[in-house]
Amino acid sequence: MQRAAQCALRLDISRAFCPSSARNCRAVNRVNGSVSSRRYSVLPPPRDEEEKAMLDSMLRVDHAGEYGANRIYAGQMAVLGRTQTGPLIQHMWDQEKMHLERFNEILGEHRVRPTLLLPLWNIAGFALGACTALLGKEGAMACTVAVEESISEHYNSQIRTLMEADPERYTELLQLIKEFRDDEIEHHDTGLEHDAESVSLICWFASYEMYVLVLLLLLYLKYFLTLFFHYRYQDISF
Repeated sequence: MQRAAQCALRLDISRAFCPSSARNCRAVNRVNGSVSSRRYSVLPPPRDEEEKAMLDSMLRVDHAGEYGANRIYAGQMAVLGRTQTGPLIQHMWDQEKMHLERFNEILGEHRVRPTLLLPLWNIAGFALGACTALLGKEGAMACTVAVEESISEHYNSQIRTLMEADPERYTELLQLIKEFRDDEIEHHDTGLEHDAESVSLICWFASYEMYVLVLLLLLYLKYFLTLFFHYRYQDISF
């Protein structure tokens, strides 16, 4: 009897706050929650097609860079995930996942097409991460330093461009890019702290074939990132 009375009291309370039914009340809570948790856009409404093209290109390149970084860390975790270095790589990967998720939201919100090179990034990024991780922690950290240095330099270039254009107009976007830039610099410094610069010594004792492969992959990565970020200032949109 006591349990039945408690259930009846709960039902009366739910009807008092939500006359239709408890189900409708839960639905209202879901709607309110989704509205309250919705993030505001970091982009101002574009003034013209030229500004829209500039912002679209900027976001497209940022999204591609974060996607590639995610695939590299995925490759590293596939090799070193169960070692002592695993938690360190996972921590940096979790931050990159957050970056990518945010850019996915922004691209979807503003209907920006991702780069057509994502399939290439998918395979090449994972392969680069896995191959460098095969050299051990030092190889993975050397890869991290090279990647994060390129991405942080790219973010700095974007910050300078937006500051010269109109810092007040792009306040939210600048704040987002600076936050992500700081994360990339942190990853870069973490790599240096974990013996990234000793990778050449490790490679000396590793197989010659693996050394050549990793060296070529790192050179390719540096060239590709430089070329890819360069086209941000051109009329070409991959």
